[in-house]
Amino acid sequence: ELHWAPMPDVYDKVIIAGEPYDFHKGVQAFRDGLASHFPNELTAIDRYIDLVFQAARAAQGFFGERALPQWLGTFARPFMSRKFSKLASQTTYEVIASLTDNQKLLGVLTAQWGDYGLPPRDSSFAIHAMVAKHYFDGGNYPIGGSSQIAETIEPIIEESGGAIFVKAGVEKILIRGRKAIGVRLEGGEEILANIVISNAGVPNTFGKLLPGNLAVTQGLLKKLAVVKPSYGHVCLYLGLQKSAMDLDLGSANYWIYPDYDHDLNIKKYINDPANPLPVTYISFPSAKDPSWEARHPNTATIEILGFAPYSWFQQWENKPWRNRGDDYQKIKDEFSDRFLAELYNIYPHLDGQVDFSEISTPLSTRYFCNYERGEIYGLEHTPKRFQQTWLRPQTPIRNLFLTGQDIVSDGIGGALMAGVLTASAIMKKNLVKDIIART
Repeated sequence: ELHWAPMPDVYDKVIIAGEPYDFHKGVQAFRDGLASHFPNELTAIDRYIDLVFQAARAAQGFFGERALPQWLGTFARPFMSRKFSKLASQTTYEVIASLTDNQKLLGVLTAQWGDYGLPPRDSSFAIHAMVAKHYFDGGNYPIGGSSQIAETIEPIIEESGGAIFVKAGVEKILIRGRKAIGVRLEGGEEILANIVISNAGVPNTFGKLLPGNLAVTQGLLKKLAVVKPSYGHVCLYLGLQKSAMDLDLGSANYWIYPDYDHDLNIKKYINDPANPLPVTYISFPSAKDPSWEARHPNTATIEILGFAPYSWFQQWENKPWRNRGDDYQKIKDEFSDRFLAELYNIYPHLDGQVDFSEISTPLSTRYFCNYERGEIYGLEHTPKRFQQTWLRPQTPIRNLFLTGQDIVSDGIGGALMAGVLTASAIMKKNLVKDIIART
């Protein structure tokens, strides 16, 4: 029942140092678009596309091994994970710099780094390749908005005998011996179960939800110290009292950068926030959703997102939501002004059209999503992350399983695939083959 609306053939518009580049749907169209800007780099472009496909194919074996029990995965790893691990152990910059010394081309090829939250010198080529391969087929948007993802799954869960609880925070995972037997809610109610699956994130599961010193005795906290949370983000939400068509918004995303060196942009910005925003992402949700106009006529929405370290907001972390004080609001207003300046630079006619404005910070993510550092993408996708063999559905606690974006990769696709792997691990069955057979 979940339906997706395709985005236009040009789904991402990249602007670096004022120079525009379009990302086209389809491998050949993507290649031709790059070739029009870099006609002397065709060999590098072709090799890059080939490596993206190699990594995507090799990922099947890598994540398939993660669905196996730890002891079996140890034996299968050299055969199932070798090709993927070789690429995953290198940074995005290392791989692409081995193909070309053209820094502009490198900056353009890595312009979607915001989709996985780490610039080229920090990110694993594995996550870059998975995201890039995904978008070779273009972008899509759920008709009716992102809430439809949950709403269309709900009846399937209930028809299968399940139930959904909201506003029911989990306080602890119940353990008897070394076996998970259920959860205790914040209100004290206990729900017993034969299997407990956590998609609350690995740091939350091991660091907060396990009782007593179990995480210490099992060596789980020591493992957590090896991986770090991803960056936090700030997002401006805008409402306008005209339709996307009347405002001529279009539905393509914008990625705006001050310079081609994404790592340097981040470094300068973190050292001094007065430096240019290292990335500004502008999205038009109402323009992507063909059902929007019927549901909310003569209105439009815009989202503008940028990255910000949690430490910039940490002094207000114990203040209540919507009541964190004037200094906190001042920082939010400064981000709003900077984001709007980027928007009006592209769409000057929108100046004066904004009817509603609200901005979130990493503290908002912490409050609503329970990510301790307000991280946007769970664990950061470094080469080291992909070397952690314990990041898998199985845990040392019997009947306790993990899923979500910390297991495979970030985003909807990563979380969805993690669900398939976790179900495969529990059922001891290759559900990927079943899904492929049915499609």
